[in-house]
Amino acid sequence: MKKKTRTLDTATFAFLDIETTGGNHSHDRITEIGIRFWRSGEVVGEWQTLINPETRISPFIQSLTGISNAMVAGSPVFADIAGELEDQLKGTLFVAHNARFDYGFIKAEYRRLGLLFSAKVLCTVKLSRKLYPGFRRHNMDALIARHGLGQVQRHRALGDVSAMLAFFEHALAEKGVDTMETAIAELLQRPSIPSSLPVDVLQDLPRGPGVYRFYGENDVLLYVGKSTNIAQRVASHFSGDHNSSRGIRMSESLRRVEWTETAGELGALLLELKQIKNLKPLFNRRSRAAKNLVSIELAANGDGYLQARLVREIEPHRLGNYFGLFRSKRDAEKALSGIAAKNDLCNKLLGLEPEYEGPCFQRTLGRCKGACDGGEDVVKYNLRVQIAFHALRLKTWPWKGPVGVLEHNPRTGQTDVLVVYNWMHVATLDSMEELDTLSLRGQAVNFDLDSYKLLVKALMGRDGRSLKVMELGAVGTPDVLMP
Repeated sequence: MKKKTRTLDTATFAFLDIETTGGNHSHDRITEIGIRFWRSGEVVGEWQTLINPETRISPFIQSLTGISNAMVAGSPVFADIAGELEDQLKGTLFVAHNARFDYGFIKAEYRRLGLLFSAKVLCTVKLSRKLYPGFRRHNMDALIARHGLGQVQRHRALGDVSAMLAFFEHALAEKGVDTMETAIAELLQRPSIPSSLPVDVLQDLPRGPGVYRFYGENDVLLYVGKSTNIAQRVASHFSGDHNSSRGIRMSESLRRVEWTETAGELGALLLELKQIKNLKPLFNRRSRAAKNLVSIELAANGDGYLQARLVREIEPHRLGNYFGLFRSKRDAEKALSGIAAKNDLCNKLLGLEPEYEGPCFQRTLGRCKGACDGGEDVVKYNLRVQIAFHALRLKTWPWKGPVGVLEHNPRTGQTDVLVVYNWMHVATLDSMEELDTLSLRGQAVNFDLDSYKLLVKALMGRDGRSLKVMELGAVGTPDVLMP
């Protein structure tokens, strides 16, 4: 009978630790990487480098790690060592304490270079929990104290690697090879690609922006997502070591991946939003349809005081008359309560108390200046209301009619024209030539909170300066469906 191959006998374990400028891999950077290679019971190599993070290291992080801005000033940036690091880790088992953190940062650094990084990952926090389930704490300091491990230079890469390897060897000696092998096998059993998908699925996926869709049995739509690099984002779903239980369930249900490439990120965002709302995938956290969309409208009452009322019928051509977009009446009333309390406004005039004779309840507490009983000048009160609500005023559409937002992907040659009107995505055209035959009359689109926020940010924010926007005055305007 053929003897079963053991990971402890055949695999090269790359015990790795990093130091960073902070805890969020989306904007923090790596400052140091340390690796010790272990195989068949002995250390077989070591690799370490400081890295220039291309950003400032805060005084707190400098104090914690001992790594200063001066120390990394002459060090290589990650791009300089990316190839060598990949060679060092090729074919090894990536081992880290709280591997989600270290692996996430390494993947993020490669992602910034437009590269995909993937490895089989073993987390020693999870290993400790599996081997020593009776203990509550499994951070490195707890392991050092509990198992009597030697003291190391904490929060430096090779120092933490030494502690991690010491724990690993201690557990191996204490629990035995068979128990250790079983624990490691259970932690590594989830494949990087779900067994129901072809092993080369990632090779088929585009490395550019777009929307991807996961389908399960009977072609049930499980999930819709977007990315500026579809292949990279889909691969992250399959990295079992740092998936949530929800993500693992989705991977187990997955039978097919489909995608739509877009010319740019805005097109991907809008397509994702539209498909989540229309197709209602099972695993998206919420279908973001704005069925209960509520806003606030201000109008003068019979005495001239501005009075607030909640409205559900939002007319896009009158956006400047509305304040805030809320998913429910409760959310709108909560916002009104906050504004009233912060600005000493009248709860009756804001619709937070029923209409009745006499002052509002807040007036009796000294938190209303008397607009409810004529005790405050109309002009003064209305000015205070306008100032209090100013930040909530919806953005009016700055163009005379619909516009086309042009996105072009030089890598693929794809061009998209995103037709937008009153902060609503009306259509996506494949080329400029389609504009000649475009007519929006009779087309119906929904006005909703998510599209409004997304398009205001895209077209009016900093990123909007790089977008090419063309007015489409001759194509008419679409019909608007109210939520």
